[in-house]
Amino acid sequence: MRQKALGRTGLQVSEIAFGGVEIGVPYGIGVQGREDMLSEHEAISLLHEALEKDINFFDTARLYGESESIMGKAFASKRKDIVLATKCRHLRNSSGALPPDSALKFFIQTSLEESLKELQTDYIDVYMLHYADLEILENEVIAETFQELKKQGVIRATGVSTYLATETALAISKGHWDVIQLPFNLMDQRHAACFEDAKANGVGIVARSVLMKGLLSDRGKNLHPELADVERHIHNYHTLLSQDFPNLPTLATRFALSFDSIASVLVGIDKPEYLDQALATAGGHDMDPKTLQIATQMAYPEPEFLNLPHWDRMGWLR
Repeated sequence: MRQKALGRTGLQVSEIAFGGVEIGVPYGIGVQGREDMLSEHEAISLLHEALEKDINFFDTARLYGESESIMGKAFASKRKDIVLATKCRHLRNSSGALPPDSALKFFIQTSLEESLKELQTDYIDVYMLHYADLEILENEVIAETFQELKKQGVIRATGVSTYLATETALAISKGHWDVIQLPFNLMDQRHAACFEDAKANGVGIVARSVLMKGLLSDRGKNLHPELADVERHIHNYHTLLSQDFPNLPTLATRFALSFDSIASVLVGIDKPEYLDQALATAGGHDMDPKTLQIATQMAYPEPEFLNLPHWDRMGWLR
């Protein structure tokens, strides 16, 4: 397992990061409820196995159900062996409004205190805003609160999770944020436009949605009729399979890792076989320039349509 520098943070992270949402809440294609999830004991065993096999970067969030609690139990005696990222509660309320500036600092600090308790630790390596839209990124109180927490040593690095490339570009330009977690995959490559600026400014990039919630795997078949064109496009990537990239998940993961600006790719893992698949991609060959160019040119032509939360709400992913 290769490790890479996470921007200017001083942290070295495994190129595969363990995504903790699936061990905390029902999530992903084919997961309908808790009966489809690992037990706490099984999840802890899986986390231990991941660490034993050289994954040192673990991602969770306050809103991932039992995920923080499970990671806390798994790593209480192994804290110095891991790099731990978690995310603040969503700042917006149910009506979409932000708390007043006078309440923002307390909200962020309270969420952090909850995370520290669940994770059984006294510091977070990368503490992130769960979703940083343009208004949130422009808010100086939020940025100042994160900087204060960093100065206190209770967090080692600040981070944001973004959805749009415009948000990523703004986060880089602000200079407050050490790490950006963003969606990037074979189909949706819009954030690549920000990679050079991130690298030049020492901002660490963590890519999520590399497998598009499992669509860039064997599960990307027999999709809802509304996704017929998406399914056809996914099938086209099979022309790039080779000895180095024998299956679609490996191809998709190595594609992302072939970009120097990406320190780590976040892979959702909730079964031992998914851990094995993720590990099989680690330390492998990066794409040669010609294949990388072809794959880059094969991005989905209408990336705005690639809205997985919307597809989920519409029932297209069941």
